[in-house]
Amino acid sequence: MVTYRYYQPGDEKEIVSLWNTCLSPDPITPKRFRNLVLLDANFDPEGVRLAYDGEKLIGCVYAVRRLLPMYGDDLEIENGWIPFFFVNEAYRKLGVGAQLINEAIEFLKNHGRKKVFFASYAPNYILPGIDEDNYSEGYRFLLDQGFKKLYSPVAMDRSLVDFKRSQDIINLKKEREQEGYRIAMAEDKDLFEVIQFANTKFNPDWGRAIREGILQGLPLDRILVARHDEKLVGFCIYGGYEGVPERFGPFGVDPKQQGKGLGKLILHECLHNMKAEGLHSAWFLWTGEKSSAGYLYKKTGFHITRTFHVMSKEI
Repeated sequence: MVTYRYYQPGDEKEIVSLWNTCLSPDPITPKRFRNLVLLDANFDPEGVRLAYDGEKLIGCVYAVRRLLPMYGDDLEIENGWIPFFFVNEAYRKLGVGAQLINEAIEFLKNHGRKKVFFASYAPNYILPGIDEDNYSEGYRFLLDQGFKKLYSPVAMDRSLVDFKRSQDIINLKKEREQEGYRIAMAEDKDLFEVIQFANTKFNPDWGRAIREGILQGLPLDRILVARHDEKLVGFCIYGGYEGVPERFGPFGVDPKQQGKGLGKLILHECLHNMKAEGLHSAWFLWTGEKSSAGYLYKKTGFHITRTFHVMSKEI
């Protein structure tokens, strides 16, 4: 007989074990699960719904709503998220997954949420959305549960083995420097400004990534800031998410400064620093394939490695 309940202390060992069986393309360690789920400021044990056959864990879904604002006082009170779900293969198509999803949605509805997303949750998303190539059954399941595809971000990778700054980039850098632009490694005096710049010009998750990355040991020489006559106009970092040095981003240039090649210069400068540090590759999980950033990455030698679908459902 299948029974259902929410997380209790000690369940994490079984959850991680079943996760690694069901989601083998994206395994997780106990440490990462602890950091991304249990220590998340928004974690609520009742949002982790579990299915058991006797004493055997056979399924899990995680629902979360914002208890701590990402920025300012915005709790996104109408939104909830499901960052992950999985069911033992032997128990699929028997209604276990549907029951877990229904309980997760009921949890969110009971807290006033009107819309649920898979899986675009910040700050601690595992993946941006469902990877149809690796989890075709899971994608079809979400569609069957009434979720609709919103958009499809892509992950990209670039080997640094063959990377070097071209003469065109070197010349462009000289031109911009003559106009008063400069790109430099961050110092303490830059931190408040660059975090606010990331928060207000782009995404509060970016400012959080910079702040928390530094608190967790991110060296300041992995943060680049671009200025024009002392005004901050762009930045990029690497190694900020979970302390993984080869993970690139976030990265942004003031929209008012577009058309001057600043994004190209910052990106090349950052990849140069990564290679100089001895890193073998650069990668990130989330950009729009047809966005201006996506085109820039492709021109710089990045290639798409995965595609995800961000999905949502009105509840």
